[in-house]
Amino acid sequence: MRILLGLSGGVDSAVAAYLLKKQGHDVICCFMRNWDSITNGDILGNPTLNGDMCSQEKDYLDAIEVAKKLNLPLIREDFIDEYWDNVFSYLIEEYKKGRTPNPDVFCNKYIKFGSFYNVAKKHNCEKIAMGHYAKRVDENGKTYLLKAKDKNKDQSYFLSQISYEQLTTCLFPLGDILKTEVRKIAHELDLTSVEDKKDSTGICFVGERKFKDFLKNYIPAKSGDIIDINANKVIGKHDGVMYYTLGQRKGLGIGGIKGITSNRWFVCKKDVKNNILYVANGSEDSHLLTDKAILTNINILDRDFIFNKTKLMAKFRYRQEDKEVFVTLNNDNTFTIVYALPYKAITPGQICVLYNGEICVGSGIIDKVYFNNELKS
Repeated sequence: MRILLGLSGGVDSAVAAYLLKKQGHDVICCFMRNWDSITNGDILGNPTLNGDMCSQEKDYLDAIEVAKKLNLPLIREDFIDEYWDNVFSYLIEEYKKGRTPNPDVFCNKYIKFGSFYNVAKKHNCEKIAMGHYAKRVDENGKTYLLKAKDKNKDQSYFLSQISYEQLTTCLFPLGDILKTEVRKIAHELDLTSVEDKKDSTGICFVGERKFKDFLKNYIPAKSGDIIDINANKVIGKHDGVMYYTLGQRKGLGIGGIKGITSNRWFVCKKDVKNNILYVANGSEDSHLLTDKAILTNINILDRDFIFNKTKLMAKFRYRQEDKEVFVTLNNDNTFTIVYALPYKAITPGQICVLYNGEICVGSGIIDKVYFNNELKS
């Protein structure tokens, strides 16, 4: 097939390109640039602002070296406006509401599997491919998204909001190999620009930032009280409730408090309207617990699956372990998720991804959370 592959300047996409070429496909590589720090006012919290070259341009040079080494053509596409309109603006609006969005999920939906696919069609490509750790399986005329073989690197969580139609257009060459194997292949191919390169972190296509300072570029700081939710007592000051997330422990600036034996404080509630940040002492405090959630913006990838108090496994955050839940599809096209046990710090705005064994059946945005039938957020 003729395939357009997203070549990021990292080791994963480089090896993905090699594997597709080895399989006999006609591979075109494409480097995406989706962020411009100066145009987008990315000043505060940007460690690369005064450097000789921004991280994206360094990645582009690495991608050029990989394409040369593999003897593959490389094109470059800018989706700066599309990224701002469909991903970053959403992120800022969600933070203003006191929620915690996941931009990487929508970067996949709108950019990597949306705008990018439009470029593929212009180049007469049948499929697109990425260096994600995930599996696409075709069985009995249907397409499924599965977890990758390497569970430590599995990225099906970030792919859970792409549409079924988008899933049918893409390939994941790394689905059945381990990260250690990827590094080994890169060394065997002498891909010196990426073979030992660290994995990218931070916001998708933006990069590593001092996150609170970064948000201040777009959401002005507004100082307010930090209140011990159990004692109903002011114990500190914050510089904007939007900068914190439920369950957060570090960066609260709460020192020793008289009469409190533990200094393990956790964010348990955000009152955006009144600019109050509530905290609880100790990780076992009931104010951190929820036992039910409502998901909106649901995306169903397994279209034949029946959601009727069905037992599934849910991933509420990328690095958290899967949790047992019971899922019902409501008439208003939302999911009701009832937990097998109360879980900590389930956060509105985050993505909840549902799995039936290895299969990703769908996902949704956590809109409301409850504990003992009482709305918490």
